Amino acid sequence: MNAELTDQQISSALQGISVPPQPQIMVDLQMEQLMPDPDLKVIARLISQDPGLSGSLLKVVNSAFFGLTNRISSIQQAVNLLGVSRVVNIVNAQSIRGELTDENIVNLNRFWDSAQDVAMTCMTLAKRIGCVEPDEAYALGLFHNCGIPLMLSRFPYYIEVMEESYAQNTMRIVDVENQRMNTNHAVIGYYTAKSWRLPAHLCEAIASHHNAAQTFLSPLGTDAEQKNLLAILKMAEHICQAYRVLGNHSVDHEWDAVGAAILEYVGLSEYDFENLEATCQEMTATGEGRYYQD
Repeated sequence: MNAELTDQQISSALQGISVPPQPQIMVDLQMEQLMPDPDLKVIARLISQDPGLSGSLLKVVNSAFFGLTNRISSIQQAVNLLGVSRVVNIVNAQSIRGELTDENIVNLNRFWDSAQDVAMTCMTLAKRIGCVEPDEAYALGLFHNCGIPLMLSRFPYYIEVMEESYAQNTMRIVDVENQRMNTNHAVIGYYTAKSWRLPAHLCEAIASHHNAAQTFLSPLGTDAEQKNLLAILKMAEHICQAYRVLGNHSVDHEWDAVGAAILEYVGLSEYDFENLEATCQEMTATGEGRYYQD
């Protein structure tokens, strides 16, 4: 673990699909790098707020270079394993590849804000309900929509399609995207997560995160691990009002269809859920808990 990653190894690990990093996070990370004694906890906290940087870091730490027995999804673990110098090299490599136009930055603000809030809410729900490890819940919340910026980079009209998809109450969000673009952000997100070498069950949850009706209403159902992950995610998306932030819509049609079944599955009453919702919304409003690990 003492061997340094070469520039070539970093470049090789980061080849392929890339989600652009959030500019302000890059600035904050660069400021921390310039400190006489950079703080790994501060670096991990900053990276954990950005899906692109988090994915790049996990891709490197889960690569064959480290030979880990089990793939990890914890940003703090990844930072601790890599150390400051390696993390700095990876961040710098990502910043070079993440040049964005002002227009793209504005369009992606919704994605970045939603990713952070949903991740934090997933973590909070996992701690309260106990059916998913908090680290994994945070990772799923952070990465579940990682296909969105890639769709936007390929299809300039994607924001319009996304808003249209959230307005439908008879079709899945991904079905609208499939009709308009012959692909969808869940599929792209799945392959992105695989390229980052995220654990397989997280990749599968990303692929199926807009298939909640089949997961919770079909008699065939899904395995318990996937149902637990998706239950946490769908609750978090509803609490964080992804239908407003991403879809610019006033009604959460997906939750209206499956919300009652999800609450029954996790054993929460409407009253219990309303209390959890208020707690999580207060945390996201104040920014409390954005750093999900001690």
